[in-house]
Amino acid sequence: MPNQVWPVLCCSPRTGEPLSAAEAAELSRVFKAIADPVRLRLLSLIASHAGGEACVCELTGTFELTGPTISHHLKVLREAGLIDGERRGTWVYYRVQPELLAQLSAVLVRDAPAVVSA
Repeated sequence: MPNQVWPVLCCSPRTGEPLSAAEAAELSRVFKAIADPVRLRLLSLIASHAGGEACVCELTGTFELTGPTISHHLKVLREAGLIDGERRGTWVYYRVQPELLAQLSAVLVRDAPAVVSA
C-alpha cells in the first residue's frame, strides 16, 4: 500500500482576526458553561421550544434530576449569558440569547457573519 500524503492544514492563511486574550477568556467561560451534557441539552431544549422560550416546568420533567439540580444548571447558563429568564406568576420562562450564540458560532465556523453589538 503506498504512503498517503495528507495536506498540511496547520499553515492555511488566516481569514479573519484572531481572538484577543480577553475575548478568549470570556468566550472560554461561556464554552465551559455548555460543556456539561445537561446544560447543553437544556440550552437545546429552550432554543428549540415553540416560541423560542420554555417554562422551567416543561424542562424539569425531561431529566432524571431534582428541581434544585436543574435550577443550578439553569443558573450557570444564565450567568454565562446564554439564556435569560422572566418570572410569570410562579414559573420562570427561559429564552436563549441569540447574540451570544452567534458569537460562539463565529468562533467555530469560518466565514460566519460578524455580529455587531448594540
